Amino acid sequence: MWHGQFDLFPARTYAPTLYQYGSSVEDWALAALEQVHEEKLIIIGCSIGGSCALEIANRVPERVKCLVLVGTKAHRNPEPAFLEKAVDLIHGRGPGAAWDAYWAPLFSKSCDAMVLKNARDDFCKRTADELADGTIAFHTRPSRYELLRSFTGETVFVSGSDDIAPGPQTTRKQSQDALKGSYHEVPNCGHYVPLEAPRTFNAILQGELSGHFSG
Repeated sequence: MWHGQFDLFPARTYAPTLYQYGSSVEDWALAALEQVHEEKLIIIGCSIGGSCALEIANRVPERVKCLVLVGTKAHRNPEPAFLEKAVDLIHGRGPGAAWDAYWAPLFSKSCDAMVLKNARDDFCKRTADELADGTIAFHTRPSRYELLRSFTGETVFVSGSDDIAPGPQTTRKQSQDALKGSYHEVPNCGHYVPLEAPRTFNAILQGELSGHFSG
C-alpha cells in the first residue's frame, strides 16, 4: 500500500505488515512500535491501519507528533453478527470470495481497473487465518474517539468522496472534534486513497507534513 510514499520525506520510513501479529489492534500497535527506534513519530494509517495508529498514539502520545488517518473511524460500533458472518466466509470460501463481498465495494466505481486488480492480487496473497485475524482485530478494537479530543499533536483526516466506511461526513466530523484536526476530501475516490489517488494523497502529505522536516 505504501510504496508510493517511501521517498517523500528525509526520514526513516516503516511499513510493517500487521496481519501476522494476531487478532488484536493492541498487539498490532505493540508489534509496530517494536520495529521503530526513533523517538518522535509521524504515523500514517489507512482503514484498520488508522485504528492501529490511534492505538499507538494512545500508548505513547509523547512520541507522536502527527497522525494521518485515512478512511478511519475512531469510534467502534459492535457488530458481532456481521463479524461472525465475515469470518465464516473467509474460512469457508476463501480470500477471493471475501474480497468480492467486503473489500471490493470499498473502492470507488471510478477506480482504475489495474489498481483494483493489483489490490485484489495483494489481498489474496494473505492466508485465510491472517484475514480472519485482521477482521477480528478491526471489529474488536477499542473505541478511541476521546483520544481525538485530547491528543495534542496534529491529526490529519483524509477521505475519498466516494468512501462508504466511514465516509466523508463522519470523517469531517472527527476532524472538527479533534483538538488539532484538519480534513481533506479526495474526489472520485473510495476508501483506499493511497492506492486510488496516490499523487493527490502525496500532495496532501507534503502540504501537511513538510514543516516537520524543515532543517
